[in-house]
Amino acid sequence: MLDKILGKKKNEKDSPPNLKKNGKSDSDMGERLKGVVGKITGKGGSGKKDEPEKGSEKKPSARMGKPMPKPRIKPRDKPKLKTPPQKPGGIKKPGGIGRRVPEEDQRTLIGAAVFGIILIVIVGAGYYFLVYQPYQETLNAAKTTKFNEVDAYFKDALALYPEKQSLLAQIDAAVTPEEALAVDVLGPATAAWREYQTQQLKEKRDNYGRIMIVYNADEQKNVIMKVDTAQKFIQQADATVLANMELQTPDTVAVPIIITRLQAAGGLVTVGNMVDVYLRTTAEGNNTTTTTNTTSPKISGATVLAILRAKDSGVVDAYITRSQDISINQMIQSSAQNQKATNDVEQLLRAAASRNWNEAEINSLLESYGWRLSDFERASNLGELDAQYLVLLEVPREDVGFLIQNMDSVILTVPTQQAPTWMSKELQRIYG
Repeated sequence: MLDKILGKKKNEKDSPPNLKKNGKSDSDMGERLKGVVGKITGKGGSGKKDEPEKGSEKKPSARMGKPMPKPRIKPRDKPKLKTPPQKPGGIKKPGGIGRRVPEEDQRTLIGAAVFGIILIVIVGAGYYFLVYQPYQETLNAAKTTKFNEVDAYFKDALALYPEKQSLLAQIDAAVTPEEALAVDVLGPATAAWREYQTQQLKEKRDNYGRIMIVYNADEQKNVIMKVDTAQKFIQQADATVLANMELQTPDTVAVPIIITRLQAAGGLVTVGNMVDVYLRTTAEGNNTTTTTNTTSPKISGATVLAILRAKDSGVVDAYITRSQDISINQMIQSSAQNQKATNDVEQLLRAAASRNWNEAEINSLLESYGWRLSDFERASNLGELDAQYLVLLEVPREDVGFLIQNMDSVILTVPTQQAPTWMSKELQRIYG
């Protein structure tokens, strides 16, 4: 141990090998180590070729090998294939000591690449599901809404209208929901439907200057009106109404019905009045009776062609006596005036029809007797409430069956927009 500390050697075996043997110097071994390190790190040596130092040339060995054969000249028919130049920064293929990447570095590079791919996938998926997909769903929902609006307005007669294709292309080209929803569909549709319905109005009018409007409100409805009124209606309505109605030539039938005074609008309708027909339904159950009235008329714009009041109202038996007594100094003066009417209107009508009496005189006396009687009752607030009426109504042919089957449950009403003369006067008097 003391020998090792003092640097003494026991024998030759314990001493380190002499690197200077065989003619090798310390400088020669250092240059070789630098060359190996340079190959591993990818750098060259000191930039100088390895030149043997003077005095360190190797002596030829006493044992000589066989002489090297001369290289054969290869034919120059085929050019030599050059290896493609390697891209800068690329990973060198393993082929030697200097080109091989350490295994630890390879694992680091592979891990970084996998982590980058996973990060890109996560970011892309998050953008797609959190931003892109919801935005596209909103845009598609806006486009679908406008597409449905176009289909709702441009249908039936306007299904192939050129403006429809232009609107569809404009909606499809929108890149934002706001741009899609901003496309105006109602305006062009309203203009197109007004033009079409005005043309139909001229073609479908009947000989009496009327038109029938057919529309759907839970069920099919028919309304008969004058052409002038229908023209104003078309100019005021938009596509939401015009696209869901149809103009037809009126096909009407006069239907007689017998109804009570309550059902006959209080007996205060006359020839030429327009009435709406409502249905009153009665439901029975659990020992209770419930009466309900529909909120919309079953028939709109029916015309009263004739109205007859029961003949019981034509029996007249009236007696009026007026008397006056005056007494002055026992001088008595008296006057009396008596009026009596006893007749049967039905019999007078029969006499006029048989031409036994003066027809013109009878007509002047009994013209509109029933109406004038109802009007007097209205003015006096006293009337015969049990009177029955036979009303002849002009209704569309499709509504004849309904009116006949529900004769006992229908109620005639008078729209104030088409009020008779007496009703207009009362409204003016009440509301000024």
